[in-house]
Amino acid sequence: MIEKSNWFALLTRSNFEQTVYTSIVKKKVEAFLPTTRKKSQRKDRKLMIKVPLFPGYIFVQSTFNAADQLNILKTIGAVRLLGNKSGPLPIPHSQIESLKILTSAKKDLITGSNIRMKKGDPVIILEGPMAGARGEFTHYKGKGRVIIKIEVLGQYAGVDIHEDNVEKLPDLLS
Repeated sequence: MIEKSNWFALLTRSNFEQTVYTSIVKKKVEAFLPTTRKKSQRKDRKLMIKVPLFPGYIFVQSTFNAADQLNILKTIGAVRLLGNKSGPLPIPHSQIESLKILTSAKKDLITGSNIRMKKGDPVIILEGPMAGARGEFTHYKGKGRVIIKIEVLGQYAGVDIHEDNVEKLPDLLS
């Protein structure tokens, strides 16, 4: 009996999405890296660049077979498959298909950074020295600044950061 494959969200190291995606595809594993266009943050350029729609994540197709999942996790830059204590949680095929349709439409997508955040929303820091850190949105400070609560060693620290450098994590990934 052939085991049915499912889609899983794979957490990657910060800014390793493309590297992990390329390596996984070379292993003959189906993968999907949804991207969108964003204005470059560099002051000397006004380019539109392709960026991951979900920073820090790609989607991979695998079975629940430990050997299949280990093959994916042995990829340089791969961290873990998202799940709970029971193991990785599959993502419905319909959600991946919807993402593929959205990202193939050649339209600029409105992502989490364009949506007003609420207290307690899970967020990820996109740029700067804390890029890749995850935290919890606490409040808007004004003048484009926000306060993010980050847990470190069982303690919480508040970080004042520009709201353009923070993105709300989709419920699917938080």
